[in-house]
Amino acid sequence: MKVWKFQVHSGKVSAGRKSRRAITVEGCNEPFKGRFWCPARQWFMTSPCHFEDRQECRNFQIICGIL
Repeated sequence: MKVWKFQVHSGKVSAGRKSRRAITVEGCNEPFKGRFWCPARQWFMTSPCHFEDRQECRNFQIICGIL
């Protein structure tokens, strides 16, 4: 059972019952309380991702096999 869910969908960021307009197109590095959302890992990171966009992230996963 989840207490709340963080998701980026159709240009909106939702965290539990609250929502706002997304800052990024694909949801990468969306800030939330001092952390940054990573849609590939479905988790929050302490610093922004160093990849330029989601495609660069996918290319890295294909080449290396892991993120």
